[in-house]
Formats: sequence, structure tokens, C-alpha cells
Amino acid sequence: MHTLLLDSDDVDENTSYPELIAAVEDAFAAYERGDAQMPAKSYIDLPQYNGDFRSMPAYLRVEESALDESGWDAAGIKWVNVHTDNNAAYDLPTVLGTMIYSDPRNAYPLAIMDGRELTMKRTGAAAAVATDHLALPDASSLGIVGAGVQAYTQLEAIATIRDIDRVVISDLDDERVQRFVDTFEGRFDVRGGSVDEAAQCDVLSTVTPVESPIVSAVGDHTHVNAMGADAAGKHELADDLLLDATLVIDDHEQCTHSGEINVPYSEGVLGDDDVYGEIGEIVVGAKDGRTDADGVTVFDSTGLAIQDVAAAHVVYEHALENDNGTPFDFFCL
Repeated sequence: MHTLLLDSDDVDENTSYPELIAAVEDAFAAYERGDAQMPAKSYIDLPQYNGDFRSMPAYLRVEESALDESGWDAAGIKWVNVHTDNNAAYDLPTVLGTMIYSDPRNAYPLAIMDGRELTMKRTGAAAAVATDHLALPDASSLGIVGAGVQAYTQLEAIATIRDIDRVVISDLDDERVQRFVDTFEGRFDVRGGSVDEAAQCDVLSTVTPVESPIVSAVGDHTHVNAMGADAAGKHELADDLLLDATLVIDDHEQCTHSGEINVPYSEGVLGDDDVYGEIGEIVVGAKDGRTDADGVTVFDSTGLAIQDVAAAHVVYEHALENDNGTPFDFFCL
């Protein structure tokens, strides 16, 4: 029995956005129905290195899936970090990660794969699921605040479920904006713009690490994917914007600790009564998604381990089909 080693190119090659989005939606549904186990994300804080480690284990069982009529189950754990000095000091990405994907029947490690590429893909897929349920059906413009690596998968994934033809990308770094524009030139009408211009689009994704809100107002019917906050103290959207919107979260414990709402929640500005519900409730039909053209919706996404496991399932199954990756004997049995 072999373990597959899947590098970033393998993860990219074996990820189809329609399937990945469906798998992440399956994961949200399984979590809502009680068919998943996901212990709280644990942190190891390393201020001496200006970084931290995060451990994210999960198991989920999907009885009915658009991917596989017979259903599937999967387990895994992602070991991921945020080290903000990495690029300048070591010429490494700020975020690295390793995903161990295991057979839940016997715990055999089926694959070890690049967690950084996996994280970018599944984060885009989560935003696409939320956008599909909470944005206008005819949404055609996408604003993105933050032109880092996450911005690319936001556009790729959201354009899978909405007919996006106009994109406004905003970032303090003009070179990063130009790289983004150059990447998608010919596929979309994409240009650089201000935060305010991006915020007037039908859909807005914020993917920055800021701790002081940079978006204070959006369009009257904008759907916002707040993707940047993933640690205590991070905060991209103004409190009034959050309070006035229909607010949907991915997980109460994670969002109140480290999501977009963590700061106003800890300060008592925002409470449980201000949260409309979790995305899983909307996916399974327990609560409505967008019901009219008016009003702002916000999805607070912290990134869940069930998303990583679902994404790893898609990657692994396709890698087997396509004979990709490097097999090796993990154990001498």
C-alpha cells in the first residue's frame, strides 16, 4: 500500500473548481447535519519568530453528493502557519502548509500534499459557495481588496458560479495589482481601483490581514466575502457595516475567536443576535439565502478543517485517476 506525495503542481492539476465547490458545499452540509467531527483549531504562538502554527484535524461523512452518488467519507489534518517575515528573511511564502489525508477505515496515510495550494483553492471554493447562496443571481461584477495569492482563487472560484465580466482589484502595492491584471487580461474586464470602487461591485471579497477596518460601506445589494481575518485582532469591515448586514458565519467558535467578527464580538459591540446563521444552515435549507435584491450580506469565513479534508478528497481521487504524484512506502510492513 502506497502513500502519494502530491506537490503544489499536483494539487493544482487535480483540482477542478466545479467539483471542489461541490465538495466544500457537501462539507458544510455534513457539518450542519452532525456528520462531521472538527475539533477546534489549535494555535502555537511564536512571537519570537513573528509567526504561529495552526493544527486543523477533521473527519466528515457525506451520504449524498453531487460528486459521488454512493457518498464518501474522509479524514485528515492540516499543519499550517503564518510567518509574516518569511518572504523578507527566508524568501519563503508567509503561509506554508502540509495536509495529511488518511483512510478513516484504518488510518493509513493515503496522501501527503501541499497544504498551501490546497488552502488557496478551498478558500476560493468556500467564497463561491457563500456567493452562490447569498449574492444576487445575476451578479456580474466582483471587487477584491488585497492582491495577494488568495485574490486569484477568489476570482477563479466565484467566476465558476456567477457570470463575472467586470473585476476591480485594490491593493496598496501597485505592482501586485498589475500582476493580477496581467494574469487575467483577456478573460475578464479587470482593472485596478480604490477600495471604495471595489466595494460597489455586486460581490466583494476582502483578503487582507489588517487589524483596522478598511471597508466602511458597500453597494446597496453587495454580497461580501470577508476572508482575511483568521486570527484574533484581525478586522477588515467596519462594525456598522457588519451590524447592518445579514451576517452569515462558517463556525461560531472560530468566528468569535478569530474571524471577521472577533473584535466587535469581544468588545460587546456585536452579539449572537446579530448573526443570521451559519452557512451550513443555508446549504441544507434550514435557513433562506438571499431572498430579495435589496440589502447587504456578509459571509465571515475563518476556514474550516472540513473544507481541507473535502478538498483533499477531490485532489486525491483525481490524482489516482490521472496517475499523478509520487508514490512511496510510508511504512515498512
